[in-house]
Parts: sequence; C-alpha cells; structure tokens
Amino acid sequence: MSNAISWFEIPSTNFERAVKFYNELLDVELQPMEMDFKMAFFPYKDGGVGGCVTYGNGNKPSQEGTFAYVNGGEDLSVPLSRVEKAGGKVLMSKTSLGENGFMAIFLDTEGNRVAFHSVK
Repeated sequence: MSNAISWFEIPSTNFERAVKFYNELLDVELQPMEMDFKMAFFPYKDGGVGGCVTYGNGNKPSQEGTFAYVNGGEDLSVPLSRVEKAGGKVLMSKTSLGENGFMAIFLDTEGNRVAFHSVK
C-alpha cells in the first residue's frame, strides 16, 4: 500500500457554492460530473490521491469525525490567506509539524472541517 488514503469526498449542501469555494481557495478548476449525484473532482496526477466535492449522495457536511488534509502546495500560507475571502473560516492557523511540514485547519462554506498540509 503506497498511500493510506486512495480517495476522499467532501460533502456539500450547496454544490455550486462549495465548488466555487474550492476553486477560489486552491486557484484550480474542479471538474464537474453528474451520475446519480453531483461531483466535482480536484485535479490530481495519475497515481496520486484524488477526491471531489459531492452533493446528493447522502453524505452530510460535518465539523466532527474524519476530515481530509488537502495539499496546500509549496507554502500553505497562500491558500490559507484565501479561506475567509472565499467564505470559509480559519480554525487553526499555520502550525509547524516539525520535520513533517505545516498544517492548518479551516471550515469550508458547507460546514466541513478540512485541513491543509504543506512542506513549507
């Protein structure tokens, strides 16, 4: 097993608002797809860990329980500075993990507790 996580889903109550939030936060374009429910995929490379924002699959946003660590890029200060502008709330500012880099925790527009991780 090369990664403990192979996929993650971030639930939403307002799909368009959630997709807009993550597009602005990460300066990316999530790729929407509709099956039995709505999904918008975060960009990732083959062999990497992927994930999406979902709506309509029975998942509900939560501040409790398991939460995803989203790649904060080279320096998570950059996307972290966009959290409140995009409609979220910073719960824990950039915090050192020693030799394991840095992390920060935020609430997205849907009420999900999500974390960033970066090397710098």
